[in-house]
Amino acid sequence: MRVLLITGKGGVGKTTVSAATALRAADLGYRTLVMSTDPAHSLSDAFSIPLGDAPTPVVPGLHGQQIDAQRRLETHWGTVRDYLAELFDWGGADGIAAEELVVFPGMDELFALAEVQDHVASGDYDVIVVDCAPTAETLRLLSLPDILGWYMQKLFPLERRVAKVVRPVLKRVMSMPIPGDDVFQAGEGFYGRIEGVRRVLADPAITSARLVMNLEKMVLSEARRTYTYLGLFGYAVDAAIVNRIIPEAVTDPYFKRWRELQAEHLETVREAFADLSLLRLRLFDEEMVGIDKLRIVGEELYGDRDPTVRLATSTPFRVFAEGEEVVLALFLPLVDKGEVDVMRHTDEVYVTVGPYRRSLVLPDSLRRRQITGARLTGSELWVRFGVGDG
Repeated sequence: MRVLLITGKGGVGKTTVSAATALRAADLGYRTLVMSTDPAHSLSDAFSIPLGDAPTPVVPGLHGQQIDAQRRLETHWGTVRDYLAELFDWGGADGIAAEELVVFPGMDELFALAEVQDHVASGDYDVIVVDCAPTAETLRLLSLPDILGWYMQKLFPLERRVAKVVRPVLKRVMSMPIPGDDVFQAGEGFYGRIEGVRRVLADPAITSARLVMNLEKMVLSEARRTYTYLGLFGYAVDAAIVNRIIPEAVTDPYFKRWRELQAEHLETVREAFADLSLLRLRLFDEEMVGIDKLRIVGEELYGDRDPTVRLATSTPFRVFAEGEEVVLALFLPLVDKGEVDVMRHTDEVYVTVGPYRRSLVLPDSLRRRQITGARLTGSELWVRFGVGDG
């Protein structure tokens, strides 16, 4: 089973790459699904075939799906939404405002991403290609399982116990709605789906992310940050895909400066993403939409390579002994010393890079040890634990 996450800044061509990758896999005999979690669905446009909320046949061996995220939201969040709407309404918000307050930004895309787990569990496909939302939204979604996991493990059980105790008393003295067991069960079900997605996407044997970029300074800067943040949350990246390279055959003087800039940026890509497989696509002289043209894109992108294999290997997270110390190593490419902060609280280590923070629950072998230091070693953050009791 393979899951390929195709992501990149908006407008770099990730939907075309997703469609071409899926088509290439299907042509090689894999049962393939390509699905879009981007609210601005454009897979239908890429294939020139109507796609709906359910998997739709595209060619033999390939299905496409543009998920109706609102429907998923209604199914899995409806009970919690109704309670929160009632609570906000009790607090003075009118009906429309309450409805807006109980659906948090990005939740619809999150439920769309949760569909990946269902398809993996079904066994209906060998390969799932995900046309992700632009990188900022994708990173927010991929960081949510860690954030929600901390909340569900630390606060949710306490809230449920408190609610059971105070519910009979509060009902007698005030009208404020108190959540029932159905609300807590819905919350647990919601978290269960998200946690299931995290297990699938964070398993490098199953899932690889591929970064699509153009040779432009702003695009490359975002791709570099994305590479770091994906490493922070334990997601394996195996390829950097450079799109719209001006071909050598283009000799018009108008493109001379563009070619020079692209050459400089391509060298930056080689250095920054040296651990990854580097794939290239030229700037085509027409729109590459429809089955026949997407096949051309797939052939040029992958050549003789199987698009479903791991194109590069990295270990997002590992623990090993070094003398009497134990080292927790976290893969953090393209990050500078001043951008990283490490803090321990009880049985957890918090690693912050830029605006993102990850909580790592320590294995039993490290919980009784003290942190003796932390430093960047190549593309990894090494957190050292000494012999002494914590």
